[in-house]
Amino acid sequence: MPNDPIIIRTVADLRAHVADWRRDGQTIALVPTMGALHDGHLSLMRLAKGQADRVIASIFVNPAQFGPGEDYERYPRTEAEDVARLATVDVDAAFVPTAREMYPEGFATRVHIERLGDVLCGAHRPGHFDGMALVVVKLLTSALPDVAIFGEKDYQQLQIIRRFTADLNIPVRIMGGPIEREADGLALSSRNRYLSPEQRQIAVALSVALKAARDAVKAGGDPSEASAKAREDIVKAGFDSVDYVEVRDPSSLELVTEAGTPARVFGAARLGPTRLIDNWPVD
Repeated sequence: MPNDPIIIRTVADLRAHVADWRRDGQTIALVPTMGALHDGHLSLMRLAKGQADRVIASIFVNPAQFGPGEDYERYPRTEAEDVARLATVDVDAAFVPTAREMYPEGFATRVHIERLGDVLCGAHRPGHFDGMALVVVKLLTSALPDVAIFGEKDYQQLQIIRRFTADLNIPVRIMGGPIEREADGLALSSRNRYLSPEQRQIAVALSVALKAARDAVKAGGDPSEASAKAREDIVKAGFDSVDYVEVRDPSSLELVTEAGTPARVFGAARLGPTRLIDNWPVD
């Protein structure tokens, strides 16, 4: 039977547990989350189990990465349910700090990533990636795991994390985990729970349109035309607005203007108060 994870509330206790495991010669994997766990998160935990002897999942709704008018206050907080789900995949510890633990009185540090953080979601959520980078730096330097795993649904985030860990010489291997999808193709997301039944039927159009754009570019089509067609299809399906649909290089996130080069199709759109993102690789 799987064991319940150890609940850790402070950085000091986190470091103490990691130190104990290290003394026993064990390796550590960290899977940072904001909670409201779903099967996509659990797939990352399973991946982590294959990478290290011990797995830590962090659960922290990070105020630094939410802008004015965003959903920080209503973001789902389901700690008991989350811990129960972690037990099903035999995670060793859940690090569940408070905002005061992560940002004590007098905290005055910021992290900024140029270029990679200025496009796509960075252009539509100013400051979001600075706040994300800040908390991930703190998590990585608090636990100093051998490997940290992030989902490819947040692909831009993954590339930014790879950039700043290299730039700052943080000795952690960064891995991406594949996107998990519903049977109809909708990417799993904690924010999917915001959707009404009617909106849920509309929501899959984002994935469908991006996949069609991916197929068009893969077949040699013009990336800008494929992106424009996807934007039209997303709006026609009933989304309220489209933040972006763009074909970009998977490493540099520079715009791709010609077929036949490495690429990934990215999209973000709004359905009522809910903002959904997705992406598909051009193989």
